[in-house]
Amino acid sequence: MTILYLFGIKIFYILVTVASLFNPKAKLWLKGRKKIFKELSKKIHSDDKIAWFHCASLGEFEQGRPVIESFRQKYPGYKILLTFYSPSGYEIRKIYEKADFIFYLPLDTPRNAKRFLNIVNPKFVFFIKYEFWYFFLREIWERKIPLYLVSGIFRRNQRFFKKYAVKSRKMLAWFTHFFVQNEESKNLLNTININNVTVTGDTRFDRVYAITQQSKDLPLIEIFVKNNLVIVAGSTWKPDEDILIKYFNESNTRFKLIIAPHEIHKENINRIIKSVSREKVVMKYSEANKENVSSADVLIVDSIGLLSSIYKHGHIAYIGGGFGKGIHNILEAATFGMPIIFGPVHEKFREAVDLIKSGGAFSIVNYHELEKNFTGLLNDPDKLKECGKISSNYVEKNRGATDAILRMVKIKCYL
Repeated sequence: MTILYLFGIKIFYILVTVASLFNPKAKLWLKGRKKIFKELSKKIHSDDKIAWFHCASLGEFEQGRPVIESFRQKYPGYKILLTFYSPSGYEIRKIYEKADFIFYLPLDTPRNAKRFLNIVNPKFVFFIKYEFWYFFLREIWERKIPLYLVSGIFRRNQRFFKKYAVKSRKMLAWFTHFFVQNEESKNLLNTININNVTVTGDTRFDRVYAITQQSKDLPLIEIFVKNNLVIVAGSTWKPDEDILIKYFNESNTRFKLIIAPHEIHKENINRIIKSVSREKVVMKYSEANKENVSSADVLIVDSIGLLSSIYKHGHIAYIGGGFGKGIHNILEAATFGMPIIFGPVHEKFREAVDLIKSGGAFSIVNYHELEKNFTGLLNDPDKLKECGKISSNYVEKNRGATDAILRMVKIKCYL
């Protein structure tokens, strides 16, 4: 099985190399791993005390970020190495001031794992959520380096729980401890005799709470909102935008709309603008100023990095992705005390299921349901306030995973 795995890794590398000729993401994946060992050797010194954090992509980074930042604050004698598997994580966070070194993870081969660990020689290793690379994990275990899984989540259909998956289960035995999000994950691991497990919850709650403390002041958004009710639509795709704008165009209820689409290229922004009724004033954030923004009815956010701070100015959040592969982050809106609406593809997101059950969020499958929920909230101030309070209370209740994890790691630093 190990030989087959290694063969598969090498075939994958060949396929990525071919794809890099015409696929920008594959090209970045390949380019980022060239001369990686030379760069590591140049930047990391043998006397550096390294804590290594590995994330698959941007979402996992946001999950691990509270642990990284709390670790750095508590143990300043350590240097932080942050690695990514995917370009969508590395390219966005390759400049992150809380990490000392940021690299791609080399391809998972026995030789690469040995070379990497010979250079880095980490004192602690944290893998975030669900990254399992056989040869890296084996090498970490053989060197007796403490290895932790942070915010892990396990489901019955994963390969670890299949009768034939002996090699996959062996990887789990190499972890020092698992910090998992829920009891189901703990119970599943227990069924295969993995008992070094603690339910600490999801570190994303700590991250989104931190966002409320660090949110940017956005004077233009304040002027745009004034005393109006505002719906903030975040990370939307075309199916989301079609029904949102239909409601905006046809509704008799007075409100303003902020749309922060997932795709901010010129063609998509122009498509959204053209779909809004000619009776309404639509403005791009990049063209707004203190003199003209108050006259706008719809504000299109055509830049990244603002959405989490924009939520605090809204009254209802619509989160995109639910008519595609799955909804985007709803916790950033929840922490600011907003009722949340999203499409039907949300079952894999525990926070979405929980908030629907408690009344802080609503899932819709078509325009009729969107209209019903928006109108009901916009015309009922008490319901709007109550649902928003449920959302913010949910985030507050689930905070604390980061502190629990670092308490249990029991690091003793010699500075």
